[in-house]
Amino acid sequence: MNKTFARVLPRVLHALALAAFVAFALFPLFWLLKVSLTPDDLMYGEGVRLWPSRVTLDHYGAVLRHSQFPLFFRNSLIVSAATGLLATAAASAAGYAFSRFRFRGKAWVVGVMLISQMFPLIIIVAPIFRLLAPLGLTNSLTGLVVVYTAFNTPFAAFLMQSFFEAIPKDLEEAAMMDGATRFQALRHVILPLTLPGLAATGGFVFTAAWSELLFSLMLNSSAAVSTFPAGLLGFVSKFSVDFGQMMAAGVLALLPVGAFFLLIQRYLVQGLTAGAVKG
Repeated sequence: MNKTFARVLPRVLHALALAAFVAFALFPLFWLLKVSLTPDDLMYGEGVRLWPSRVTLDHYGAVLRHSQFPLFFRNSLIVSAATGLLATAAASAAGYAFSRFRFRGKAWVVGVMLISQMFPLIIIVAPIFRLLAPLGLTNSLTGLVVVYTAFNTPFAAFLMQSFFEAIPKDLEEAAMMDGATRFQALRHVILPLTLPGLAATGGFVFTAAWSELLFSLMLNSSAAVSTFPAGLLGFVSKFSVDFGQMMAAGVLALLPVGAFFLLIQRYLVQGLTAGAVKG
């Protein structure tokens, strides 16, 4: 009896710990949904409750029909998708070069890329603005794509390097011995094997661009090119905050990210584990 209890107890405690962690992680999302469905007359009248006595979709209707959220949503999709494609492509090229070639100055290049990730973004907003303004890239979705791609590529390159290093060099060497060029070996042998890594890296970059606020706020002053993180500030007025519509917009903003990760989840799990084991 005691031996059975000793074997079962750790499993029960482990399951309880996991359940507590999941509940802790998901509770903000639950509260987001709860507030978005709470009518205005019950927002403060019922106090703190896990679920309102009456729910409504009025906040979602107001966000979709009477605000600029659809425009912000479209802008975020354009910027995040473009950033994900460009940064993943650049990171793949850099990661492959770092994993397969030795060249002069490689350590310096890697060092500079690491150092670029150490600076708080707030201290480089002004220089970035001064660089983009003469090029006409402020108040522009293109400017955001350029900035997001530049700042996400270094870390994404290190991710892709780990994925490429997990693939034996013998595979592409065998293809090259059979007459394939290095580019052909990369295209037909290596890239198909790195699809999980590409999905993981693309998911990371897409999420980072989708949720970024600082540059979207500082580089754009026009609502026509604002992304949804900056657009959420429109629900905050001088004397009040429309929590219902803000939370409804937040729930809607989660939908494309959730759908994106559902589409790539099979590759994402493989990619997150593939680079962890070499060989």
